[in-house]
Amino acid sequence: MPAQTVILIFTLVIYIMIIVVFNKARKKYAGGKVGEVINLILVTVMLLFIADYVGILSAYVDKEIIDITKSLFRTAGLSFLAYGGVRVAES
Repeated sequence: MPAQTVILIFTLVIYIMIIVVFNKARKKYAGGKVGEVINLILVTVMLLFIADYVGILSAYVDKEIIDITKSLFRTAGLSFLAYGGVRVAES
């Protein structure tokens, strides 16, 4: 098994663990600042997950498109986290 495949499987397991844990926490701490922060983290993790796994489409899409898509999703995830963090801090 190539090293890249092992790394993708390992990160997939980590993403699933993060999503499961924060989804349980979201149900427990619904509402308030804690709930907003949990939602921010979940959305950010989902956007970063998409950025990491868009490479699967490399057999069908040009490499430049893949790189642009990865960059866009990573930037969107970090921007969402930054904007949401500022919004939560102000309230």
